[in-house]
Amino acid sequence: MKRLMAKKVSSANPGATAKQRFRYHAPAAMMVLLAADFTDWQAKPIPMKKGADGVWEVEVNLAPGTYHYRFMVDGEWRDDPECTLRVPNPFGSANAVRHVA
Repeated sequence: MKRLMAKKVSSANPGATAKQRFRYHAPAAMMVLLAADFTDWQAKPIPMKKGADGVWEVEVNLAPGTYHYRFMVDGEWRDDPECTLRVPNPFGSANAVRHVA
């Protein structure tokens, strides 16, 4: 697997965190992982839990800042279809962007 480059996180209030929910609809998937700059991408991706409706979810606490992320679905990189803000990455695809206030 290719390693995606991390983006430096900027934080106005380093002690504060906000709960962020990430969701991905993949009813046929066996495994969905959240990979992001805050997980060191493939080094420590976060496993997501599958709901009865086929939606995989995870909540993480993040400090204020800007974060880049993607989903890994059964070992394949996938975009977040619910996120319209994306930036190109060096691998020819795009990372989703999440701003945390």
